[in-house]
Amino acid sequence: MQQDSAGTNAAVLVSIDFGKNDYSESLAELRLLAETGGVRTLAIVEAKRQRPDAALFAGSGKVQELAELVERMEVPLVIFNHDLSPAQMRNLTVKLNTRVIDRTMLILDIFAQRAQSHEGKFQVELAQLKYLATHLVGMNQDMGQQKHAVGARGPGETKLELDRRKLDKRVHMLKDRLEKLKKQRVVQRRARNRADVLSVSIVGYTNAGKSTLFNRLTRADVYVADQLFATLDTTSRRMFTEGQGEIVVSDTVGFIRHLPHSLVAAFRSTLEETVQADLLLHVVDANNANRDDQIAEVNKVLAEIGAADIPQVLVFNKIDLQDVPPSVQRDDYGKIARVFLSAKSGAGLDGLRLALAEAKAARQAAEIIKSNLQ
Repeated sequence: MQQDSAGTNAAVLVSIDFGKNDYSESLAELRLLAETGGVRTLAIVEAKRQRPDAALFAGSGKVQELAELVERMEVPLVIFNHDLSPAQMRNLTVKLNTRVIDRTMLILDIFAQRAQSHEGKFQVELAQLKYLATHLVGMNQDMGQQKHAVGARGPGETKLELDRRKLDKRVHMLKDRLEKLKKQRVVQRRARNRADVLSVSIVGYTNAGKSTLFNRLTRADVYVADQLFATLDTTSRRMFTEGQGEIVVSDTVGFIRHLPHSLVAAFRSTLEETVQADLLLHVVDANNANRDDQIAEVNKVLAEIGAADIPQVLVFNKIDLQDVPPSVQRDDYGKIARVFLSAKSGAGLDGLRLALAEAKAARQAAEIIKSNLQ
């Protein structure tokens, strides 16, 4: 793949407005996704349609306009802000005479860059293999030689086309390894349960400040960056609350709208830390105008992985950017339901620690009642 003078991948972004309310936010996220993936945006091409074109997604007139732009600017890559079918990807590649990837491929590539642990790498590769298995016909034949191109990290098409049985074999191997790692976590969770340790998972929209909050609570040193998907691998640390003892806190991958289902499925084993948690700290960027939509997107994924019924505390982070004082809000039952804080400055952390201490005390009381009834 060609590179620009700055040494980074360059691309034209394509986004079609089908009249949905979140169109502007989705396009803004595509730009940030491209930046996170190391892509320099050369231009953004937009259009309005009632429905996708079956053959070209964007329609022949817009694709012709795009083809002229690609030729004039010598564009090495076109990224669609949508999921493309194999036929659409193949047709667009021919019409535009350049590499074409969709939003899912871009996210998969970012995950491939970010994965650090063996488990994270296995999960990303599994998602890539499943995606490539259905999209081989739509991709360039030289993908295997473009290992550093955006959307081309991972197994490579040439190798996969030579022997699909090898693909299936690799998928089964990855599933077996992930199952073994899953069993190890089950053993660890059982040990925590026996020790009467409250399990807390930090969840939230990507770039909401989860890892910063995790580091504040546990005094850990998890990687923090102002970018999407800075954290992929679940990290667990112990913290202590005054009078209530030990709590295990886990930092998890951030969510985003239109998160590929294949990624949710691949990361299901990692997200089981969330499913098995006693309490979720749902971190929200209080400074984001679309925070309500982001809360809904996170809850949608939580429901998909079976974590919809786990108690939540909404943690409104980054209040320092709005000059909002730290505070807590309780629900009708007297439980802390919302905490307003700044993970960066530490303002309001006492309120969150109080929420955790109360949750631990409530769990202990419930365990005592349960044991007395047995």
